[in-house]
Amino acid sequence: MDKNAKIYLAGHRGLVGSAILQELEKQGFTQLIYKTHAELDLTNQKAVEEFFKKEKPEFVILAAAKAGGIVANSTYRADFIYENLMIEANVIHAAYKNGVKKLIFIASTTIYPKNASLPTSENEMLKGDLEYTNKPYAIAKIAGCMLCESYNLQYGTNFITLSPTNLYGSNDKFDLEKAHVMPALLRKMHLAKLLNEGRFEELLKDLDLKSLSEARAYLAKFGVSEESVEIWGDGTATREFIHSEDLAKAVLFVLKNVDFKDLCQKDEKEIQNTHINVAPGENISIKDLANLVKDVVGFKGTLFFNTARPNGAMQKHTSGKKLENLGFKAEISLKEGVRKMYQWYHTGGGGVTLSFYPTLSKAEVSCA
Repeated sequence: MDKNAKIYLAGHRGLVGSAILQELEKQGFTQLIYKTHAELDLTNQKAVEEFFKKEKPEFVILAAAKAGGIVANSTYRADFIYENLMIEANVIHAAYKNGVKKLIFIASTTIYPKNASLPTSENEMLKGDLEYTNKPYAIAKIAGCMLCESYNLQYGTNFITLSPTNLYGSNDKFDLEKAHVMPALLRKMHLAKLLNEGRFEELLKDLDLKSLSEARAYLAKFGVSEESVEIWGDGTATREFIHSEDLAKAVLFVLKNVDFKDLCQKDEKEIQNTHINVAPGENISIKDLANLVKDVVGFKGTLFFNTARPNGAMQKHTSGKKLENLGFKAEISLKEGVRKMYQWYHTGGGGVTLSFYPTLSKAEVSCA
């Protein structure tokens, strides 16, 4: 693949997009296009069409999405399905109309049924009901998978979907209201540690608050004190995680080495489920994960598993065999990845001021 190829990366400031941008630059690609949400609203069909007509990218990586944890998914259900559907439809259709050579769409393993067989292969999509808490988001991601596959079959495009398992890493969202499980756990442990060790100045700076009483009251809403940290559910639910750097490498591997024709069997009567899981094959319970994060952060208090709160999907274990057979396997272990993530957070987020956000912006587009 020519290092001077024109590549449009949608969602370059989020967890996934920033890792992909770093990997693109690391591998020497020079013609990179990216826009902030203020510069290009991907939910605006006319704006997207005009952008593609003007820029004419050869390759597209669609990492932009509205994403969040259980609280955000449960609260902003309409926003999650509407914005993600609009982003996917606008970008994928514009890519087709403007002759994009290859598009990589980042989906999610939320596309699989809540009672899917384990480890879950790509063929499990649409074989059962989805987990209720994130069903709108999951349906939007399924639609993105189907868009890519359908355009390939009808129009001969080369659009490929990657479905990564739970993501974490540098540049994640750490605010307590809408964060995914990994950054939420890490920040809760860190803030509890600051309280426990009497490091109140650091605590107030992290929260962007002026008084300790205000900070304690705010943290209490999320079950954080100097003595304990609340974890939603009973801790028995299992999850798997892939570091954003590993996903970025997987994206570049597929961009350079895999085409849609490689995902179809010649004798297939019905070509379907051509998306590719990105999973490291390492599964862990929420309880063990919480203890791992606690150990890395160095919090000395206790963990309180609140069984009155939902567990979410009870089991998630995704098969990454398809991608492995194509020639790629993740390298970063979970413990190593958590250490890298905490180092990034603890040193100020790579120069970014960390703060909390009391409400979710309906206009916000962040990386999935």
